[in-house]
Amino acid sequence: MKHLGHPGHVAGDRGSADALGLALLAPAAIGLAVVIVFLGRGVDSRATVQSAAESAAQAAAQERTPAAAVAAANDVGAAMLVDRATCDSPSVVVDTSAFRPGGSVAVTISCTVSPDGLELIGPPPPNEYTATAFAAIDPLRAATP
Repeated sequence: MKHLGHPGHVAGDRGSADALGLALLAPAAIGLAVVIVFLGRGVDSRATVQSAAESAAQAAAQERTPAAAVAAANDVGAAMLVDRATCDSPSVVVDTSAFRPGGSVAVTISCTVSPDGLELIGPPPPNEYTATAFAAIDPLRAATP
């Protein structure tokens, strides 16, 4: 049976073309969605690492001793890097070589983007993000030995 408005087309042809188009576009759309999720994780990881480094450096600069500064930076870094999807295997390195009144403290934080759930696209290595932040120590503060 032929449609009146579409000469040469059988009634079931339209459905077959739609199904074929959907079958061809669905994997591409799913792949694009996975790539967008991966890129979003990368952006989120960079922002998280930078923010954690800045906060950890500020926390370290408030302490009175280098040992307390390292502990504070590690505590703040660990507290801010809890989402393993955006920051897996975090590392916090604290440089207290200039830790004195008027000096500074530096905190470097690194982590990798977790590939969990992104196996379809095989995220390219390395997916490690690193940020370093410096915080000034009050020059009028008395240091504790």
